[in-house]
Amino acid sequence: MEKIALLNLKGEKLKDIKINNEIFGIEPNKNVLYDAIILTRASLRQGTHKTKNRSEVSGGGRKPWRQKGTGHARQGSIRATQWVGGGVPFGPRPRDYSIKMNRKERRLALISALSTKAEDMMVVESLTLKTPKTKELKSLLEGLKLENTNTLIIVKELEENMILASRNLQNVVLIDASEVNVLDLISADKILTTEEAIRSIEEVLK
Repeated sequence: MEKIALLNLKGEKLKDIKINNEIFGIEPNKNVLYDAIILTRASLRQGTHKTKNRSEVSGGGRKPWRQKGTGHARQGSIRATQWVGGGVPFGPRPRDYSIKMNRKERRLALISALSTKAEDMMVVESLTLKTPKTKELKSLLEGLKLENTNTLIIVKELEENMILASRNLQNVVLIDASEVNVLDLISADKILTTEEAIRSIEEVLK
């Protein structure tokens, strides 16, 4: 895929523009792409989950009853793991879920994602709003027939009007060209971007 249509905000074709085939037209590496998605999702996990084991639960310092002669099973503490209110055996502990991936693999994964989604990409001449109203952005998306589609909007630089207008739309994710990532690309049904944003991505990845 060496060319892509440049549209106006009504969805009408203006001309074809060239795109870098080494970024938007390679055979995607599915294994690296999968690893990058797992890495991104893992990095979103806080890892702050924690349960208390029997040494951390308060109480239970005294043996509840004598060892023999009561008819009960022998017990050493009411905070042992088999007791209600006792410690939790093998429960989750705080941990870091992050996964390492080298720079070449990260780059290949991002290019694979861009190549995978190249056919779902719509490039418009500009993406600016006169007001910070969601209604204006919704009208813009309707003109491009994207109103009911999970859309990733990529701009060269974030503008306040666009940020404010997009945050109430559940099916829209707005990022700038420097924040392009595998998970957002793969999760989107359509990608709406500008020629400036594409050139910025190409400059970083070339």
